[in-house]
Amino acid sequence: MRKPLVAGNWKMNKMIGEARGLAGEVAKGFSGMTGAAEKVEVVLGPPSLALPSVADEVAASPIAVAGQNCSSEEDGAFTGEVSASMLKDAGATHVILGHSERRELYAEEDAHVAAKASAASGLGLIPIICLGESLTIREAGGTLERIAHQMKHSIFAAFESAPEGLVIAYEPIWAIGTGVTASPEQAQEVHAFIRAQLKGQYGVDYAEKSRILYGGSMKPGNAGELMAQPDIDGGLIGGASLVSGDFLEIIRIAQGV
Repeated sequence: MRKPLVAGNWKMNKMIGEARGLAGEVAKGFSGMTGAAEKVEVVLGPPSLALPSVADEVAASPIAVAGQNCSSEEDGAFTGEVSASMLKDAGATHVILGHSERRELYAEEDAHVAAKASAASGLGLIPIICLGESLTIREAGGTLERIAHQMKHSIFAAFESAPEGLVIAYEPIWAIGTGVTASPEQAQEVHAFIRAQLKGQYGVDYAEKSRILYGGSMKPGNAGELMAQPDIDGGLIGGASLVSGDFLEIIRIAQGV
């Protein structure tokens, strides 16, 4: 059985002190849930400048920390970039890659995501690779074709053999930050398709143990019905991760799935 994973993507929110405070609230609440660490995995994704403070704050807890992006380069003259080794040195164990905001606002293409994923994995970071379609593509009936294309060029191009620990997040772009959420049935269809693609590329065993998160406006009010779907293994949480009570409630829900 796959262990649910609840990851918070804080995006460009929270000053360093605020981030540390939020991390402390989540760590305290999580530690107060009897047996929770055995039932659900929790990852926090703060802004990069706050990452060392957040990592320090949760060091005594089972909570892991993720970067929100990384360079495909190890070091050198790449102004403004943060390498995977720098994230690891700051305390990260995971890194979010290919988020729709990176793809749309910064013109990141699948090849960029693949190069970053390869670099991160090579240094021992666990990539959380995001996939998703626009409303235009969904309305045209092209969702699964789009997901297949992203998987081929963002994941399979990066990893000839099955990558250890890889996490995939399906984030329908039309549901991110809009308050609109894919129905459980819509989400399950895509998650099942993603798992089938993993099966075809890396085999049944790998596909069955791989975790696929839902990342489109998951919140306490809909987390239960989404995570009850057989191929939804947790969530990549945006807005609700910035409120400790909401995020902790999603963690509680994940324990019961």
